Amino acid sequence: MATDRVSKSSKWFSNKGLRLSLHRRRSKSSSTLSSPNSLMSPYTPKKGRAREDELKEVFRHFDSDGDGRISALELRAYFRSIGESMSHEEAQSAINDLDADQDNMLDFQDFLRLMKREANDYDDDLKMAFEMFEMEKGSGYITPKGLQRMLHRLGDAKSYDDCVAMIHVFDIDGNGVLDFHEFNQMMA
Repeated sequence: MATDRVSKSSKWFSNKGLRLSLHRRRSKSSSTLSSPNSLMSPYTPKKGRAREDELKEVFRHFDSDGDGRISALELRAYFRSIGESMSHEEAQSAINDLDADQDNMLDFQDFLRLMKREANDYDDDLKMAFEMFEMEKGSGYITPKGLQRMLHRLGDAKSYDDCVAMIHVFDIDGNGVLDFHEFNQMMA
């Protein structure tokens, strides 16, 4: 049951265009998020304590009154601040789908479940996208030819040399192809 609730809410948040980023924009100050809008980008996972600290910081953006719980009003206010419209009923429904203790609010543990689900969904989507660009399935890399082929299928005809140049920008190890890690960096 709890998994079904998380799944429904995760879909709702994704449908609203919410992609909570737990990765900070590269800035001179890494101690704070630059703005609430910097929460809106693809998820890049962090490890251990740093990840939990970032999640707490993100949670605080939603929890405007600092009581350790996110209400429907706070959820609506956050979405309003980023230009999204949400009715009270939609907000309460999303909260109810994730609320483990049935107090009609999201605590930090409820929020963690949502973020874990979002991260897993993002990872799955990224793996599927990577596989679409692989020239040889299961090879573990994207070649300029594979990139050119997929871009052509997407209606963006690029020359082979253009694709070489595109790969070169994100080719960390300089081997002329993109592995999954490099592709992940490109997508972030």
